[in-house]
Amino acid sequence: MTLFRLFLVAVMAIVGAYTSVTIANHGMGLYPIFFGDIAEMAWPGQFNLDFLFFLMFSGFWVAWRHEFTVAGLILGFAAFNLGAPFLAAYLLVHSYRTKGDVAAMLLGPKRAERAR
Repeated sequence: MTLFRLFLVAVMAIVGAYTSVTIANHGMGLYPIFFGDIAEMAWPGQFNLDFLFFLMFSGFWVAWRHEFTVAGLILGFAAFNLGAPFLAAYLLVHSYRTKGDVAAMLLGPKRAERAR
């Protein structure tokens, strides 16, 4: 679990630093570029479309883990919009809340208990 937690921290740091440099050099105009690349039907757009679905999976999983409560929907929306840094922070927090219990971390405590 320690290596996994270190990996999560590295993801947050690396993507955070890269994003900071990108914003400093190019501004906050992500969405027009992101969806523009998809509209062009070229490899950058294919990657963005694939990534968009990964973001959707992430958002739905977080909302599902919280049993689609209001808080879960808000967290799912955040996961969809904030990507890997959010998901890494989310998993890091839950790795401690669940004391490293991977089933509880991935399923949520109620579902993990029912699965036992």
